[in-house]
Amino acid sequence: MNHKNELDVIADAMLEKKGNGVVSLDLKKIGTAISDYFIVCSAESTTNVSAIADNVEERMIADCGRKPVRSQGWENSLWIILDYGDIVVHVFQTQYRDFYRLEDLWADADRKEYTDEKSNS
Repeated sequence: MNHKNELDVIADAMLEKKGNGVVSLDLKKIGTAISDYFIVCSAESTTNVSAIADNVEERMIADCGRKPVRSQGWENSLWIILDYGDIVVHVFQTQYRDFYRLEDLWADADRKEYTDEKSNS
């Protein structure tokens, strides 16, 4: 399976659980990046952050046969990171996403926004 399909699986899993502002950042052109892609979303509550991260893990195992290499943030669910090596998933509680402004730090990356509207392309 290629990255595009994995990113779509992750984005769909985020949207299924009401993730907001789902965006992927292609970091391959940025020499200092720790992975090929970041995919980011936010949620209004810690319960929702956990539900999104759980759904991403379940869908990646079921659809792509991949488990995260490591993950962190489960103890407070303010910002959960799922590290798949080449793709790093960030699920923020909204106020923390606004504070850390991860997308601004990687402003040079190509970005793709995902919505739950299925496109006809």
